Amino acid sequence: MRAVTAQAITEAVAKLCKEACYYVTPDMYAAFKKAEETEVSPLGKHILGRIIENADIAKREDMPICQDTGMTVVFVEIGQEVKIEGGYIEDAINAGVAKGYTEGYLRKSVVGEPLFNRANTKDNTPAVIHTRIVPGDKLKLKVCPKGFGSENKSVLKMLVPADGLEGVKKVFLEAVKLAGPNACPPMVIGVGIGGTMEKAAILAKKAAVRSVDSYNEHPDYAQLEKDLLEMACATGVGPQGLGGINTAVKVNIEWYPTHIAGLPVAVNINCHAARHADVTL
Repeated sequence: MRAVTAQAITEAVAKLCKEACYYVTPDMYAAFKKAEETEVSPLGKHILGRIIENADIAKREDMPICQDTGMTVVFVEIGQEVKIEGGYIEDAINAGVAKGYTEGYLRKSVVGEPLFNRANTKDNTPAVIHTRIVPGDKLKLKVCPKGFGSENKSVLKMLVPADGLEGVKKVFLEAVKLAGPNACPPMVIGVGIGGTMEKAAILAKKAAVRSVDSYNEHPDYAQLEKDLLEMACATGVGPQGLGGINTAVKVNIEWYPTHIAGLPVAVNINCHAARHADVTL
């Protein structure tokens, strides 16, 4: 067994929270540049230039890309040969979120109860934590702060097999149109297909923070990623919803086997910041 301390996890999560909120990932920055070059709308091109300028300032000044620094989603992969010492892993992660958001002067947006009281927890905890046990002796943390301008426009639909490919496309296009300017396009859009209700949603969340340079390994789904991106951009929503051809910079799909009677589809929309940062301990 390989030991990883709770304190090491806390420190890593705190660092990742700040990095994810301060720095646009290189693949997204390159996507902004490409979008600026290809945009046919003068206003859209101007907006993309300001998005790039904003990313440059945030990186130079170590300040948030956006005022909505999100609710912290953490994907954890724990090797089955890893032992956590000195504390419970979820407590360690939440301590890291509190530390990162406090030290990093990141906005605290989490309320402790969703319906009746809605009092702010004042340190952005708790995080939403998705954990998998995997082979090996490594522990991988992926921190994904999720703003709710985009999260609120996400969609889950339980289709039936007869709805087929056209049904999936219809759900996707309706979600993009519903999001419009509210998701701060150009967007990265994650699509989860298959599994059960909750599995499809998690697949979509994972897809939304996958590199924009990646494609699904299955050729049919890779082609569908390209087709859906074309559909999104054809809406004309454009950068910040003010018109243009760059409504999205990437659509990523993750899929999973499902029941003979089902075809779950989830669409998770990420704003142009598409914040995430990861580390392997």
